[in-house]
Amino acid sequence: MKRWRMVFAAVGLLIAALAGTQAWAESKQVREIDNSAIVLKEIMSIPEKGIPPALLHDAHGLVIFPGVLKAAFVVGGRYGTGILVARDESGRWSDPVFVKLVGGSVGWQIGADATDIILVLKSAQSLEGILKGKVTLGADAAVAAGPVGRSAEAATDVTLRSEILSYSRSRGLFAGVSLEGAGLLIDKGANATFYGKKMPPRDILSGKVAKRSPEIIRLHDVLKQYAQ
Repeated sequence: MKRWRMVFAAVGLLIAALAGTQAWAESKQVREIDNSAIVLKEIMSIPEKGIPPALLHDAHGLVIFPGVLKAAFVVGGRYGTGILVARDESGRWSDPVFVKLVGGSVGWQIGADATDIILVLKSAQSLEGILKGKVTLGADAAVAAGPVGRSAEAATDVTLRSEILSYSRSRGLFAGVSLEGAGLLIDKGANATFYGKKMPPRDILSGKVAKRSPEIIRLHDVLKQYAQ
Protein backbone atom coordinates (compact mmCIF):
# COMPACT_ATOMS: atom_id res chain seq x y z
CA MET A 1 0.00 0.00 0.00
CA LYS A 2 2.80 2.37 0.91
CA ARG A 3 4.48 1.66 -2.41
CA TRP A 4 1.31 2.55 -4.32
CA ARG A 5 0.98 5.79 -2.36
CA MET A 6 4.49 6.71 -3.45
CA VAL A 7 3.65 5.87 -7.07
CA PHE A 8 0.48 7.98 -6.99
CA ALA A 9 2.37 10.83 -5.35
CA ALA A 10 5.05 10.68 -8.04
CA VAL A 11 2.43 10.68 -10.79
CA GLY A 12 0.71 13.64 -9.15
CA LEU A 13 3.94 15.60 -9.01
CA LEU A 14 4.62 14.80 -12.67
CA ILE A 15 1.16 15.98 -13.73
CA ALA A 16 1.59 19.17 -11.72
CA ALA A 17 4.99 19.79 -13.29
CA LEU A 18 3.62 19.26 -16.80
CA ALA A 19 0.72 21.60 -16.09
CA GLY A 20 3.13 24.20 -14.80
CA THR A 21 5.28 23.87 -17.92
CA GLN A 22 2.20 24.28 -20.14
CA ALA A 23 1.08 27.37 -18.22
CA TRP A 24 4.56 28.90 -18.48
CA ALA A 25 4.66 28.26 -22.24
CA GLU A 26 1.22 29.83 -22.72
CA SER A 27 2.23 32.87 -20.66
CA LYS A 28 5.27 33.29 -22.94
CA GLN A 29 2.98 33.56 -25.96
CA VAL A 30 0.68 35.95 -24.11
CA ARG A 31 3.64 38.21 -23.34
CA GLU A 32 4.75 38.02 -26.96
CA ILE A 33 1.37 39.20 -28.20
CA ASP A 34 1.18 42.00 -25.64
CA ASN A 35 4.76 43.11 -26.32
CA SER A 36 4.10 43.13 -30.07
CA ALA A 37 1.10 45.41 -29.56
CA ILE A 38 3.19 47.70 -27.34
CA VAL A 39 6.00 47.89 -29.91
CA LEU A 40 3.62 48.86 -32.72
CA LYS A 41 1.82 51.42 -30.54
CA GLU A 42 5.03 53.06 -29.31
CA ILE A 43 6.49 53.29 -32.80
CA MET A 44 3.33 54.72 -34.36
CA SER A 45 2.70 57.19 -31.52
CA ILE A 46 5.37 59.48 -33.04
CA PRO A 47 4.16 59.94 -36.65
CA GLU A 48 7.32 61.74 -37.80
CA LYS A 49 9.42 58.72 -36.83
CA GLY A 50 7.04 55.84 -37.44
CA ILE A 51 5.95 53.72 -40.38
CA PRO A 52 4.06 55.80 -42.98
CA PRO A 53 0.34 55.21 -42.25
CA ALA A 54 -0.41 54.63 -45.93
CA LEU A 55 1.90 51.60 -45.94
CA LEU A 56 0.16 50.11 -42.91
CA HIS A 57 -3.30 50.76 -44.33
CA ASP A 58 -2.42 48.95 -47.57
CA ALA A 59 -0.45 46.10 -45.95
CA HIS A 60 -1.54 42.50 -46.46
CA GLY A 61 0.15 41.53 -43.22
CA LEU A 62 2.54 42.50 -40.44
CA VAL A 63 5.26 40.54 -38.67
CA ILE A 64 6.45 41.87 -35.31
CA PHE A 65 9.46 40.61 -33.34
CA PRO A 66 9.54 42.38 -29.94
CA GLY A 67 12.75 42.77 -27.96
CA VAL A 68 15.15 40.47 -29.81
CA LEU A 69 18.29 40.37 -27.65
CA LYS A 70 21.70 41.21 -29.07
CA ALA A 71 23.08 37.84 -27.96
CA ALA A 72 20.80 36.21 -30.48
CA PHE A 73 22.51 38.20 -33.23
CA VAL A 74 26.12 38.19 -32.04
CA VAL A 75 26.30 34.41 -31.70
CA GLY A 76 26.22 32.57 -35.03
CA GLY A 77 22.62 31.39 -34.67
CA ARG A 78 20.65 34.64 -34.83
CA TYR A 79 17.19 34.02 -33.45
CA GLY A 80 14.01 35.84 -32.55
CA THR A 81 10.34 34.99 -32.01
CA GLY A 82 7.27 37.05 -32.81
CA ILE A 83 3.84 37.12 -34.41
CA LEU A 84 2.31 37.36 -37.88
CA VAL A 85 -1.10 38.95 -38.48
CA ALA A 86 -2.90 39.24 -41.81
CA ARG A 87 -5.75 41.35 -43.14
CA ASP A 88 -8.74 39.64 -44.76
CA GLU A 89 -10.74 40.92 -47.73
CA SER A 90 -13.02 42.94 -45.47
CA GLY A 91 -10.05 44.70 -43.88
CA ARG A 92 -10.24 42.91 -40.54
CA TRP A 93 -7.06 41.69 -38.86
CA SER A 94 -6.53 38.03 -38.04
CA ASP A 95 -5.54 36.33 -34.83
CA PRO A 96 -1.75 36.02 -34.47
CA VAL A 97 0.37 33.21 -35.90
CA PHE A 98 3.65 32.69 -34.05
CA VAL A 99 6.81 32.86 -36.15
CA LYS A 100 10.61 32.70 -35.85
CA LEU A 101 13.41 34.77 -37.40
CA VAL A 102 16.73 33.00 -37.97
CA GLY A 103 20.03 33.96 -39.61
CA GLY A 104 20.66 37.05 -41.69
CA SER A 105 22.42 40.27 -40.75
CA VAL A 106 21.11 43.30 -38.89
CA GLY A 107 24.09 45.59 -39.33
CA TRP A 108 24.24 48.41 -36.80
CA GLN A 109 21.83 46.73 -34.37
CA ILE A 110 24.53 44.25 -33.24
CA GLY A 111 25.76 46.64 -30.53
CA ALA A 112 22.31 47.19 -29.09
CA ASP A 113 20.79 45.67 -25.95
CA ALA A 114 17.57 44.69 -27.68
CA THR A 115 16.02 45.23 -31.08
CA ASP A 116 12.36 45.34 -32.12
CA ILE A 117 11.73 44.35 -35.74
CA ILE A 118 8.62 44.97 -37.84
CA LEU A 119 8.05 43.60 -41.33
CA VAL A 120 5.34 45.13 -43.52
CA LEU A 121 4.03 42.59 -46.04
CA LYS A 122 3.02 44.57 -49.11
CA SER A 123 1.78 41.71 -51.25
CA ALA A 124 -0.33 38.58 -51.03
CA GLN A 125 2.64 36.67 -52.45
CA SER A 126 4.86 37.57 -49.50
CA LEU A 127 2.21 36.36 -47.07
CA GLU A 128 1.66 33.18 -49.08
CA GLY A 129 5.37 32.38 -48.99
CA ILE A 130 5.47 32.55 -45.20
CA LEU A 131 2.40 30.33 -44.88
CA LYS A 132 4.16 27.62 -46.87
CA GLY A 133 6.57 27.21 -43.96
CA LYS A 134 9.68 29.29 -44.59
CA VAL A 135 10.79 32.37 -46.52
CA THR A 136 14.37 33.54 -46.96
CA LEU A 137 14.26 37.31 -47.11
CA GLY A 138 15.97 38.66 -50.20
CA ALA A 139 15.87 35.30 -51.97
CA ASP A 140 12.27 34.04 -51.83
CA ALA A 141 10.84 37.52 -51.26
CA ALA A 142 12.32 40.92 -52.10
CA VAL A 143 12.95 42.89 -48.89
CA ALA A 144 14.13 46.47 -48.39
CA ALA A 145 14.53 48.97 -45.56
CA GLY A 146 11.27 50.87 -45.35
CA PRO A 147 10.78 54.65 -45.37
CA VAL A 148 10.07 56.44 -42.08
CA GLY A 149 7.71 59.34 -41.38
CA ARG A 150 4.22 60.54 -42.23
CA SER A 151 4.64 59.99 -45.96
CA ALA A 152 6.01 57.18 -48.09
CA GLU A 153 7.03 59.61 -50.83
CA ALA A 154 10.70 59.34 -49.86
CA ALA A 155 10.70 55.66 -50.79
CA THR A 156 13.12 54.65 -53.54
CA ASP A 157 12.21 52.56 -56.57
CA VAL A 158 13.83 49.53 -54.92
CA THR A 159 11.66 50.05 -51.85
CA LEU A 160 8.50 50.42 -53.89
CA ARG A 161 9.23 47.21 -55.81
CA SER A 162 9.95 45.17 -52.68
CA GLU A 163 7.34 42.74 -51.36
CA ILE A 164 8.44 43.24 -47.75
CA LEU A 165 9.57 46.42 -45.97
CA SER A 166 11.66 45.98 -42.83
CA TYR A 167 12.03 48.26 -39.81
CA SER A 168 13.90 48.05 -36.51
CA ARG A 169 14.00 49.99 -33.25
CA SER A 170 16.95 49.93 -30.90
CA ARG A 171 17.74 52.20 -27.93
CA GLY A 172 14.87 54.41 -28.96
CA LEU A 173 16.09 54.78 -32.55
CA PHE A 174 13.73 53.64 -35.30
CA ALA A 175 14.74 53.16 -38.91
CA GLY A 176 14.42 50.94 -41.93
CA VAL A 177 16.87 48.04 -41.87
CA SER A 178 18.01 45.35 -44.27
CA LEU A 179 17.35 41.74 -43.29
CA GLU A 180 18.82 40.10 -46.38
CA GLY A 181 19.35 36.38 -45.87
CA ALA A 182 17.23 36.03 -42.74
CA GLY A 183 14.80 33.13 -42.64
CA LEU A 184 11.18 33.56 -41.55
CA LEU A 185 9.53 30.36 -40.29
CA ILE A 186 6.22 29.32 -38.77
CA ASP A 187 6.64 28.44 -35.07
CA LYS A 188 4.46 25.32 -35.01
CA GLY A 189 5.20 24.51 -31.38
CA ALA A 190 4.20 27.94 -30.10
CA ASN A 191 0.99 27.90 -32.16
CA ALA A 192 0.03 24.45 -30.83
CA THR A 193 0.71 25.56 -27.25
CA PHE A 194 -1.28 28.78 -27.48
CA TYR A 195 -4.26 27.49 -29.47
CA GLY A 196 -4.39 24.10 -27.77
CA LYS A 197 -3.71 21.90 -30.79
CA LYS A 198 -1.64 21.63 -33.94
CA MET A 199 -3.24 23.42 -36.84
CA PRO A 200 -2.27 25.00 -40.17
CA PRO A 201 -1.44 28.72 -39.93
CA ARG A 202 -4.04 29.37 -42.65
CA ASP A 203 -6.76 28.16 -40.29
CA ILE A 204 -5.61 30.63 -37.65
CA LEU A 205 -5.49 33.53 -40.10
CA SER A 206 -8.88 32.64 -41.60
CA GLY A 207 -10.57 32.77 -38.20
CA LYS A 208 -11.34 29.07 -37.77
CA VAL A 209 -9.98 29.29 -34.22
CA ALA A 210 -11.29 32.72 -33.18
CA LYS A 211 -9.66 32.74 -29.75
CA ARG A 212 -11.12 35.80 -28.04
CA SER A 213 -8.51 36.11 -25.31
CA PRO A 214 -7.75 39.49 -23.63
CA GLU A 215 -4.30 39.80 -25.21
CA ILE A 216 -5.66 39.24 -28.74
CA ILE A 217 -8.36 41.86 -28.12
CA ARG A 218 -5.67 44.31 -26.99
CA LEU A 219 -3.62 43.55 -30.12
CA HIS A 220 -6.64 44.09 -32.38
CA ASP A 221 -7.38 47.41 -30.69
CA VAL A 222 -3.88 48.67 -31.55
CA LEU A 223 -4.14 47.37 -35.12
CA LYS A 224 -7.50 49.11 -35.58
CA GLN A 225 -6.03 52.36 -34.26
CA TYR A 226 -2.97 52.47 -36.49
CA ALA A 227 -3.43 50.04 -39.38
CA GLN A 228 -7.13 49.77 -40.17
